[in-house]
Amino acid sequence: GCDPSRPDLHIGHSVVLNKLKQFQDLGHNIILVIGDFTAMIGDPTGRNKTRPQIDLKETKQNSKTYISQVSKILNIKKTKIVYNSKWLNEINLNKLIKLSSKFTLAQFLERDDFSKRYKSGLPISLHEFMYPLAQAYDSVYLRSDIEIGGTDQKFNLLLARDLQREFNMEPQVVLTMPLIEGTDGVEKMSKSYGNHISLMDKPENMYGKTLSISDDMIPKWFALAADSDESTCMSIKQKLGDKSNNPMDMKRELARKIIELYY
Repeated sequence: GCDPSRPDLHIGHSVVLNKLKQFQDLGHNIILVIGDFTAMIGDPTGRNKTRPQIDLKETKQNSKTYISQVSKILNIKKTKIVYNSKWLNEINLNKLIKLSSKFTLAQFLERDDFSKRYKSGLPISLHEFMYPLAQAYDSVYLRSDIEIGGTDQKFNLLLARDLQREFNMEPQVVLTMPLIEGTDGVEKMSKSYGNHISLMDKPENMYGKTLSISDDMIPKWFALAADSDESTCMSIKQKLGDKSNNPMDMKRELARKIIELYY
Protein backbone atom coordinates (compact mmCIF):
# COMPACT_ATOMS: atom_id res chain seq x y z
CA GLY A 1 0.00 0.00 0.00
CA CYS A 2 0.94 3.65 -0.41
CA ASP A 3 -0.63 6.82 0.96
CA PRO A 4 -1.17 9.63 -1.56
CA SER A 5 -0.10 12.40 0.83
CA ARG A 6 1.87 13.82 -2.11
CA PRO A 7 1.39 13.30 -5.89
CA ASP A 8 4.68 11.48 -6.54
CA LEU A 9 5.91 7.99 -5.74
CA HIS A 10 9.67 7.70 -5.31
CA ILE A 11 12.36 5.05 -5.57
CA GLY A 12 11.98 4.33 -1.85
CA HIS A 13 8.56 2.93 -2.74
CA SER A 14 10.17 0.88 -5.52
CA VAL A 15 11.86 -1.40 -2.96
CA VAL A 16 8.47 -2.82 -1.93
CA LEU A 17 7.04 -2.58 -5.45
CA ASN A 18 9.94 -4.60 -6.90
CA LYS A 19 9.28 -7.34 -4.33
CA LEU A 20 5.58 -7.22 -5.21
CA LYS A 21 6.58 -7.61 -8.87
CA GLN A 22 8.48 -10.80 -8.01
CA PHE A 23 5.31 -12.24 -6.45
CA GLN A 24 3.38 -11.16 -9.53
CA ASP A 25 5.87 -12.83 -11.88
CA LEU A 26 5.56 -16.05 -9.87
CA GLY A 27 1.81 -16.12 -10.49
CA HIS A 28 0.40 -14.67 -7.27
CA ASN A 29 -2.62 -12.36 -7.16
CA ILE A 30 -1.33 -9.01 -5.95
CA ILE A 31 -3.29 -6.05 -4.58
CA LEU A 32 -2.02 -2.51 -4.44
CA VAL A 33 -3.83 -0.51 -1.75
CA ILE A 34 -3.94 3.22 -2.34
CA GLY A 35 -4.55 4.67 1.11
CA ASP A 36 -6.60 7.69 0.15
CA PHE A 37 -8.47 7.45 3.48
CA THR A 38 -5.48 6.67 5.73
CA ALA A 39 -3.55 9.52 4.09
CA MET A 40 -6.07 11.89 5.65
CA ILE A 41 -4.99 10.67 9.09
CA GLY A 42 -1.29 10.75 8.22
CA ASP A 43 1.03 7.84 9.01
CA PRO A 44 2.71 8.64 12.36
CA THR A 45 5.50 6.12 11.69
CA GLY A 46 8.88 7.63 12.55
CA ARG A 47 7.38 11.04 13.27
CA ASN A 48 8.20 13.15 16.32
CA LYS A 49 5.17 15.36 15.77
CA THR A 50 1.63 15.11 14.40
CA ARG A 51 1.37 15.23 10.61
CA PRO A 52 -0.78 18.00 9.13
CA GLN A 53 -4.11 16.59 8.00
CA ILE A 54 -5.35 16.70 4.42
CA ASP A 55 -8.85 16.05 3.10
CA LEU A 56 -10.15 13.19 0.93
CA LYS A 57 -10.44 15.45 -2.11
CA GLU A 58 -6.72 16.21 -1.94
CA THR A 59 -5.74 12.55 -1.50
CA LYS A 60 -7.92 11.61 -4.49
CA GLN A 61 -6.23 14.29 -6.57
CA ASN A 62 -2.75 13.17 -5.51
CA SER A 63 -3.49 9.53 -6.37
CA LYS A 64 -4.52 10.23 -9.97
CA THR A 65 -1.02 9.64 -11.35
CA TYR A 66 -0.23 6.65 -9.11
CA ILE A 67 -1.43 4.04 -11.58
CA SER A 68 0.80 5.33 -14.38
CA GLN A 69 3.71 5.52 -11.93
CA VAL A 70 3.40 1.96 -10.61
CA SER A 71 3.00 0.70 -14.17
CA LYS A 72 6.71 1.46 -14.57
CA ILE A 73 7.28 -1.55 -12.27
CA LEU A 74 4.13 -3.68 -12.08
CA ASN A 75 2.06 -5.30 -14.81
CA ILE A 76 -1.03 -3.15 -14.32
CA LYS A 77 -3.27 -5.54 -16.27
CA LYS A 78 -2.57 -8.20 -13.63
CA THR A 79 -2.67 -5.85 -10.64
CA LYS A 80 -5.78 -5.28 -8.53
CA ILE A 81 -5.82 -1.65 -7.40
CA VAL A 82 -8.11 -0.65 -4.54
CA TYR A 83 -8.72 2.55 -2.56
CA ASN A 84 -9.22 2.06 1.17
CA SER A 85 -11.74 4.90 1.39
CA LYS A 86 -14.18 2.38 -0.14
CA TRP A 87 -14.46 0.48 3.16
CA LEU A 88 -12.98 2.83 5.77
CA ASN A 89 -15.37 5.64 4.84
CA GLU A 90 -18.29 3.32 5.65
CA ILE A 91 -17.22 2.57 9.24
CA ASN A 92 -19.64 4.16 11.72
CA LEU A 93 -18.90 5.05 15.35
CA ASN A 94 -20.43 1.79 16.56
CA LYS A 95 -18.04 -0.30 14.45
CA LEU A 96 -15.10 1.95 15.31
CA ILE A 97 -15.71 1.41 19.02
CA LYS A 98 -15.87 -2.36 18.48
CA LEU A 99 -12.60 -2.33 16.52
CA SER A 100 -10.91 -0.11 19.10
CA SER A 101 -11.97 -2.44 21.92
CA LYS A 102 -9.72 -5.17 20.50
CA PHE A 103 -6.57 -3.31 21.61
CA THR A 104 -5.22 -1.45 24.61
CA LEU A 105 -3.54 1.92 24.91
CA ALA A 106 -0.49 0.16 26.37
CA GLN A 107 -0.09 -1.82 23.14
CA PHE A 108 0.08 1.37 21.10
CA LEU A 109 2.46 3.09 23.52
CA GLU A 110 4.88 0.19 23.07
CA ARG A 111 5.33 1.41 19.51
CA ASP A 112 8.72 3.10 19.27
CA ASP A 113 7.69 6.49 17.86
CA PHE A 114 4.70 6.84 20.20
CA SER A 115 6.82 5.74 23.16
CA LYS A 116 9.54 8.32 22.47
CA ARG A 117 7.02 11.12 22.09
CA TYR A 118 5.15 10.12 25.24
CA LYS A 119 8.34 9.92 27.33
CA SER A 120 9.53 13.25 25.93
CA GLY A 121 6.24 14.94 26.75
CA LEU A 122 5.51 15.59 23.09
CA PRO A 123 1.82 15.60 22.14
CA ILE A 124 0.18 12.59 20.48
CA SER A 125 -3.19 13.36 18.95
CA LEU A 126 -5.90 10.77 19.55
CA HIS A 127 -6.57 10.36 15.82
CA GLU A 128 -2.96 9.13 15.29
CA PHE A 129 -3.83 5.92 17.13
CA MET A 130 -6.47 5.35 14.46
CA TYR A 131 -3.88 4.99 11.70
CA PRO A 132 -2.50 1.54 12.68
CA LEU A 133 -6.04 0.38 13.37
CA ALA A 134 -7.26 1.55 9.96
CA GLN A 135 -4.31 -0.08 8.19
CA ALA A 136 -4.92 -3.30 10.10
CA TYR A 137 -8.55 -3.28 9.00
CA ASP A 138 -7.39 -3.10 5.37
CA SER A 139 -5.93 -6.59 5.81
CA VAL A 140 -9.18 -7.84 7.35
CA TYR A 141 -11.33 -6.41 4.57
CA LEU A 142 -9.04 -7.74 1.82
CA ARG A 143 -8.45 -11.09 3.59
CA SER A 144 -4.73 -10.61 3.03
CA ASP A 145 -2.46 -13.68 3.02
CA ILE A 146 0.80 -11.72 2.88
CA GLU A 147 1.46 -8.04 3.44
CA ILE A 148 4.66 -6.39 2.29
CA GLY A 149 5.94 -3.16 3.80
CA GLY A 150 9.03 -1.36 5.02
CA THR A 151 10.70 -2.35 8.28
CA ASP A 152 9.26 0.82 9.83
CA GLN A 153 5.77 -0.62 9.26
CA LYS A 154 6.35 -3.68 11.45
CA PHE A 155 3.99 -2.54 14.23
CA ASN A 156 1.16 -1.82 11.78
CA LEU A 157 1.67 -5.09 9.91
CA LEU A 158 1.67 -7.18 13.10
CA LEU A 159 -1.39 -5.36 14.41
CA ALA A 160 -3.21 -6.57 11.30
CA ARG A 161 -2.38 -10.17 12.27
CA ASP A 162 -3.96 -9.60 15.69
CA LEU A 163 -7.08 -8.04 14.17
CA GLN A 164 -7.46 -10.86 11.64
CA ARG A 165 -7.43 -13.36 14.52
CA GLU A 166 -10.28 -11.40 16.13
CA PHE A 167 -12.24 -11.96 12.91
CA ASN A 168 -11.39 -15.70 12.96
CA MET A 169 -9.11 -15.35 9.95
CA GLU A 170 -5.74 -16.96 9.32
CA PRO A 171 -3.25 -14.19 10.23
CA GLN A 172 -1.29 -12.80 7.32
CA VAL A 173 2.42 -13.41 6.81
CA VAL A 174 4.40 -10.19 7.28
CA LEU A 175 7.27 -9.51 4.89
CA THR A 176 9.32 -6.42 5.66
CA MET A 177 11.71 -4.76 3.25
CA PRO A 178 14.70 -2.58 4.23
CA LEU A 179 14.34 1.17 4.07
CA ILE A 180 16.53 3.26 1.83
CA GLU A 181 17.97 6.54 3.05
CA GLY A 182 17.33 9.50 0.80
CA THR A 183 19.80 11.75 -0.99
CA ASP A 184 20.78 13.32 2.36
CA GLY A 185 22.05 9.92 3.55
CA VAL A 186 20.42 10.43 6.96
CA GLU A 187 16.62 10.24 6.91
CA LYS A 188 14.65 7.52 5.12
CA MET A 189 13.64 8.56 1.62
CA SER A 190 10.44 10.52 1.98
CA LYS A 191 8.43 13.10 0.12
CA SER A 192 8.01 14.92 3.44
CA TYR A 193 11.79 15.24 3.90
CA GLY A 194 12.36 16.33 0.30
CA ASN A 195 15.24 13.85 -0.06
CA HIS A 196 13.58 11.64 -2.65
CA ILE A 197 13.93 10.77 -6.32
CA SER A 198 10.48 10.66 -7.88
CA LEU A 199 9.54 7.89 -10.32
CA MET A 200 8.33 10.75 -12.52
CA ASP A 201 11.60 12.71 -12.41
CA LYS A 202 13.24 13.36 -15.74
CA PRO A 203 16.29 11.15 -16.46
CA GLU A 204 18.72 14.05 -16.06
CA ASN A 205 17.22 14.89 -12.65
CA MET A 206 17.42 11.24 -11.54
CA TYR A 207 21.03 11.23 -12.66
CA GLY A 208 21.99 14.44 -10.87
CA LYS A 209 20.26 13.50 -7.61
CA THR A 210 21.93 10.08 -7.59
CA LEU A 211 25.37 11.64 -7.98
CA SER A 212 24.69 13.71 -4.85
CA ILE A 213 24.49 10.75 -2.46
CA SER A 214 27.30 10.04 0.01
CA ASP A 215 29.90 7.42 -0.90
CA ASP A 216 28.92 5.09 1.93
CA MET A 217 25.39 4.81 0.52
CA ILE A 218 26.55 3.46 -2.86
CA PRO A 219 26.31 -0.31 -2.05
CA LYS A 220 22.87 0.02 -0.45
CA TRP A 221 21.54 2.05 -3.37
CA PHE A 222 22.82 -0.54 -5.86
CA ALA A 223 20.91 -3.23 -3.94
CA LEU A 224 17.69 -1.34 -3.26
CA ALA A 225 17.34 1.58 -5.69
CA ALA A 226 18.90 -0.14 -8.72
CA ASP A 227 17.58 -3.63 -7.84
CA SER A 228 21.00 -5.12 -8.62
CA ASP A 229 21.82 -8.80 -8.14
CA GLU A 230 24.11 -10.12 -5.41
CA SER A 231 27.22 -10.45 -7.58
CA THR A 232 26.96 -6.82 -8.71
CA CYS A 233 26.56 -5.63 -5.12
CA MET A 234 29.58 -7.66 -3.99
CA SER A 235 31.66 -6.26 -6.85
CA ILE A 236 30.71 -2.69 -5.91
CA LYS A 237 31.68 -3.26 -2.26
CA GLN A 238 35.08 -4.56 -3.37
CA LYS A 239 35.64 -1.62 -5.71
CA LEU A 240 34.64 0.83 -2.99
CA GLY A 241 37.17 -0.75 -0.63
CA ASP A 242 39.97 -0.13 -3.16
CA LYS A 243 41.11 3.49 -2.80
CA SER A 244 42.47 3.49 -6.34
CA ASN A 245 38.85 3.53 -7.59
CA ASN A 246 36.90 6.77 -7.83
CA PRO A 247 33.49 6.52 -6.06
CA MET A 248 32.07 9.01 -8.57
CA ASP A 249 32.53 6.45 -11.35
CA MET A 250 30.43 4.00 -9.34
CA LYS A 251 27.77 6.67 -8.78
CA ARG A 252 27.59 7.27 -12.52
CA GLU A 253 27.10 3.53 -13.08
CA LEU A 254 24.45 3.50 -10.34
CA ALA A 255 22.63 6.48 -11.84
CA ARG A 256 22.50 4.82 -15.26
CA LYS A 257 21.14 1.59 -13.75
CA ILE A 258 18.38 3.47 -11.92
CA ILE A 259 17.38 5.41 -15.03
CA GLU A 260 17.30 2.20 -17.12
CA LEU A 261 14.63 0.81 -14.75
CA TYR A 262 12.22 3.65 -15.56
CA TYR A 263 13.32 4.79 -19.03
